[in-house]
Amino acid sequence: MTIDAHQHFWIYDPERDAWITPEMEVIRRNFLPADLGPVLQANGIDGCVAVQAAQSEAETQFLLQLAEANSFVKGVVGWVDLRADNLYDRLEFYSQFEELKGFRHVVQAEPDDFLRQADFIKGVRQLVAFDFTYDILIYPTQLEAATYFVEQLPEVKMVIDHLAKPYIKEGKVDEWAAAMRRMAQYPNVHCKVSGMVTEADWHHWKAEDFRPYLDVVFEAFGTDRLLFGSDWPVCLVAADYGEMKNILVEYMKGFSATEKEKILGLNAVQFYNLDR
Repeated sequence: MTIDAHQHFWIYDPERDAWITPEMEVIRRNFLPADLGPVLQANGIDGCVAVQAAQSEAETQFLLQLAEANSFVKGVVGWVDLRADNLYDRLEFYSQFEELKGFRHVVQAEPDDFLRQADFIKGVRQLVAFDFTYDILIYPTQLEAATYFVEQLPEVKMVIDHLAKPYIKEGKVDEWAAAMRRMAQYPNVHCKVSGMVTEADWHHWKAEDFRPYLDVVFEAFGTDRLLFGSDWPVCLVAADYGEMKNILVEYMKGFSATEKEKILGLNAVQFYNLDR
């Protein structure tokens, strides 16, 4: 099964979705399963994981409803207040939904030391009791705190979204690479090969711009801990689905069929327990 391990749905709300700036006009509209289904089919993708884009439990319920109604949406990464006093009760409630696989917090919008907070670490630790995963959404400046964070939580299945958003447009590699290699030393941490085109020059990127970054994560995480993700529809500001996917496909040309199968689906199935 081929899986897109990272995409989003939304009914566009200018106030809630203020992060979609004027230069991202192409995604200032609704994006729903009816829009994505034909795109996945055209690109040979069997299913996807829908990831939260808004920080509310209403967002989690919205994505669960879409997954329930669309069999190709194999899993949901939702949002819950991971610092709430009643977190255990909320997790117990969400454990009844087969499609809900894990949670994410938009840490990239928080201070650089956010992941060092004891109450947040304590909350994420509670995910283990329900076999929920945690998606790490950060910028490179937050990788130091993220390393501390994962060090405290060896029992939690985690995945770094978008390679931790390296500065591809500026061509900066070294500091980010060293931090990612440190993160990869923790066997419970995986990485999504996603979100690269939006960190590059949107209008003038070339496939070779991404090679130094792909070299680092493939060397550090190996083919067992990397997951393909499109970051659709956000990717559309810089590339269509096929162009974006082709960057990875071309990079993996010399890889074995088994290695390709792992990165384009099997790893996501195992990480998120996509058994439907």
